[in-house]
Amino acid sequence: MAELGEEEHHVEFVLDAPNGKLQAFLLDGELENFVRSPMTSFEITALVAGQEKELVFTPVANRATGETVGDTAVFEARADWLRTTPAFNAVIKELTVGNRKYQNVGFNFPKGNDTDGKEETKP
Repeated sequence: MAELGEEEHHVEFVLDAPNGKLQAFLLDGELENFVRSPMTSFEITALVAGQEKELVFTPVANRATGETVGDTAVFEARADWLRTTPAFNAVIKELTVGNRKYQNVGFNFPKGNDTDGKEETKP
């Protein structure tokens, strides 16, 4: 879980290692409700074995929830290195949730960025 702002919003990252997929779920500050976004994509930079790797998250449509590309709370990225990398440091370059824009948000996967109050993580 990566905290955005002062618990204004959160991003929950879920790894599907066998398929090389990382999903991002946008949530409100209380972690109770999904927050849909019109973003067409967002990127993170991850530090993997001493090298920076880019992940581009694209929107996921879901007929069951009525979410569409341009109105969804779920994004996903794919990369072969996700199959063998269970932990890494990363930075969300820019992400818009609700009416707020967040930039350069550091976190550790899978620990998050709020493990001891205000931990800062760099890729």
